[in-house]
Formats: sequence, C-alpha cells, structure tokens
Amino acid sequence: MYNVTGFLSSAQDGARAAMLALMNSPWLQEVSRVAAGIRRQVLSHVLRNGGGYMSQACSSAETLATLYTRVLNLGPSQAPAVPPAFSGVPSRTNPSPWHGGRYNGPREPGMDRFYFSPVHYSLCLYAALIEVGRLAPEALDRFNEDGSTVEMIGAEHSPGVESTAGSLAQTLSVAAGAALARRIKGEPGRVWVYMTDGEFQEGQTYEALAAAAHHKLGNLGAYVDVNGQQCDGAMADVMGVEPLAQRVAAFGAKVREVDGHDAQALAAPAEEPMDQRPLIVLARTDPCRGVELLRARAPRLHYLRLKDQQERQAYA
Repeated sequence: MYNVTGFLSSAQDGARAAMLALMNSPWLQEVSRVAAGIRRQVLSHVLRNGGGYMSQACSSAETLATLYTRVLNLGPSQAPAVPPAFSGVPSRTNPSPWHGGRYNGPREPGMDRFYFSPVHYSLCLYAALIEVGRLAPEALDRFNEDGSTVEMIGAEHSPGVESTAGSLAQTLSVAAGAALARRIKGEPGRVWVYMTDGEFQEGQTYEALAAAAHHKLGNLGAYVDVNGQQCDGAMADVMGVEPLAQRVAAFGAKVREVDGHDAQALAAPAEEPMDQRPLIVLARTDPCRGVELLRARAPRLHYLRLKDQQERQAYA
C-alpha cells in the first residue's frame, strides 16, 4: 500500500521549500527593494513639498520595478546622472534638443524601446530610475522648477520619457507606430508601453489596439496600472471600463490579468512566446499599497495634499 500521508507531507515540504527559495531569489529581493524605494522617494517628496502623486507610487511600484529589473531589455543609460536644463523645443537653431529617452539606453535594433504614457506619474518614474541607478537622487532637487527637465508632468525631455504623451491616451498610438517601423526594418527589439486604466476611457486607445492587431504587431506590449482611480474619484463612478479584459481582447489583443504587486506574475506574460497579437498586461493594483493612511481619503486619492502639520507628522 502507498503511504498517502507521507507522500502528501513530502509534497507539502517540497512546495514549502520551493516557495522559500523563490522568496530568497536575488531578483525578487531586488524588485522588493526597488518598489520600496519608489514609495519611499515619493513619500519623502510629498513630506518636503506638502503634496504629490502618492497613490500612483503605491499602485505602480512593483510594476515599474519589474519592468526595469526583468522585462525591459535596455542598454546602459546614455544620459548624465543629473539631468541638464531645458534646451528648448526642436527648431532650426536647436536641431538636437535634449531627449529624456536616453536614460533608457541606446536606440539599438536589438534593444527594447520604452514609452511612458501617464506622465503625471513622472515622479514615480524618476524614483524608479534612481533606484535602478539610471538617475541621481539629486535630480529631484530640480523637480518642477522653472527651466528644469525634471517636470511634474513629464515631456519628451524629461528623464525616462520617450515621447510626449499629449493630453491623455495618445502614447499607445505612438508606440504602435514605432513597433510597425521596427518590424519593417527587421529590428528584433520590442516596444513596451506603461499605461493606466483611465486611458481606456478614451477612444484613441481602442483605435490604436485595432490598428496594432490589424498590422499583427506582436512586438508591441503594454503594462496597464488598473488601480480604479482617476482625478475625479473612483473610475467606476466617473465612467467604468469593466469588463476591461474582454473589451481589450475584442480589439484583437492578447490579454493577461495579473496581480500588479506580484513580481513573478508581472514578469510571466513578457516571457511567453510572442505571437502576432499585441500584448496587454492588466496589472490589478491597490492605490494605497504600503501607505495605509491614504485609505481614509478614498475615493479622492489622485493627489495627496497634506492639510496641516498634524497630518504631515502622521505620514512622516
């Protein structure tokens, strides 16, 4: 007879050992460090300045950490650790203006391109660049100052920002154009976009998906921060987008829904074999993750403005 109890105990011990080994993996420890650093950098900024986009850091931290430590195939930064001042818009007298995409490495055929769409999250992006060694911490000393490229609402000259994002929901279209161009030129590098669920309230997002599916842009992928929040409160109260996975799939994309705070789950879709469909990873996140005090403000979480010294001390 089989010793079923012994078999189950052995299997459980094996699963437990595998889980412990996973938790101790250097990469997962690095993701945890970077994500915690993003939240810490943004909270420190909020405390120094009396306000900031805190909930965005809470929801995006693990996704940005996973992108920069695992998913994105980027070369070393081609930019100075402390960003230069704004050199002006492109013109005949300024044909080579400063470009923030240089922090994501050289534009080589085999390297990925990364487009950052929700540019009000820029502080979170700067924090991620600092934590992975692409930007100096002192860069935040110039945050939102006149003449600085370290803008509150990032543009194409801001660190890590490849292209201006327009008013909202325009970057996926830009990235799809880049993905099509890369395929035509035979470049093996992929094109990635970081987005938010609010962009799925805009028609241009669905047009971009339809075009990407039609042109079979399997080299295009997007990670979406599905935190259910926007500037006017909960998205479900303003204009709901659910069932989001079914909507996105209906336009021809390959969709994966994951826990946006689970690094392994976040990385897994990017490691699947590519097919001819654009990949959309819906990362379900918590806009208060790591800063429980924020929950008292729900559903108004878009911008944290500290009301008084007592509240500042509570967050500190």
